Amino acid sequence: MKIAFFGSQPYDRRFFDEALLSRSDASSIELVYHSALLEAETAILAQGAEAVCVFVNDVLDATVLAALHGHGVRAIVLRCAGYNNLDLAAAKRLGLFVARVPAYSPEAVAEHTLAMVQTLNRHTHRAYARVREGNFSLDGLLGFNLYGKTVGIVGTGKIGLATARIFKGFGCTVLGHDPYPSSEFSHLGSMVDLPRLLAESDIVSLHCPLMDSTRHLIGVATLPQMKRGAMLVNTSRGALIDTGAVIEALKSRQLGALAIDVYEQESSLFFHDHSSDIIDDDVFQRLMTFPNVLVTGHQGFFTIEALREIAAITFHNLDCYRNGSDCANSVD
Repeated sequence: MKIAFFGSQPYDRRFFDEALLSRSDASSIELVYHSALLEAETAILAQGAEAVCVFVNDVLDATVLAALHGHGVRAIVLRCAGYNNLDLAAAKRLGLFVARVPAYSPEAVAEHTLAMVQTLNRHTHRAYARVREGNFSLDGLLGFNLYGKTVGIVGTGKIGLATARIFKGFGCTVLGHDPYPSSEFSHLGSMVDLPRLLAESDIVSLHCPLMDSTRHLIGVATLPQMKRGAMLVNTSRGALIDTGAVIEALKSRQLGALAIDVYEQESSLFFHDHSSDIIDDDVFQRLMTFPNVLVTGHQGFFTIEALREIAAITFHNLDCYRNGSDCANSVD
């Protein structure tokens, strides 16, 4: 069985090769890695492969899926949880097997969320740069105690729950909002409606999937509902926030700080080195001018444990496809 990987990085190769070597049938599986993202122009690279393995920024619209099917692809395995980039109706029409990794080390993303909050709050990134230049001034580095603050968790799935546990451990009051509430959350905080969560939270952290109902969940209508000067954190999907509206809220001081590990237009930027390029995304460049904005390049998932789990679950999904057995991780 030949599997074509798209948007692959050195770490993908490391952990998938490691997982393959541990299998008794390793000799019957061929992994072919392509650094190019999957799109209409690159779908031909999957020719001869029975399955493709894709990530968050690969294009899986009807045109691409039809091209893949024409090249012999019969299975699509996503090495991620989200599948908002997939035309599910088209995949069903073509009879494609589609599966994802619904949960992989939720603590990885939760811990990165906390790291971003603490970095932005205590200005450790700026302090690090200062001290290396011999500047030990504390001006501009004032933060606040997390203890006693109210944190709003939007989306109380596995990652949201893991994040809530961390903030509760810091002595925070935790509020949650989710149209499908988790019973586990009752041990960590209170479920409330979104307007109340926004109004009362000193920190709002997004952990929900991207779908029509959540696109620009934080935008023109909801930003004014937020507690003035609050911090907004997004380690889920970039389009959960309306970036233009957030910039205006930062300028007006309605929003006190922003930490994002994801970005609406990240597909042309993230996972690649652009240090020698001119970045012509004016919205992103405007974000980078704010001293109270922290951006990381979609690295919330990036731990050894998470990558090993992603590889293991992806191979499990492929086994389900090969054996024709039910797959709990199938997308349907």
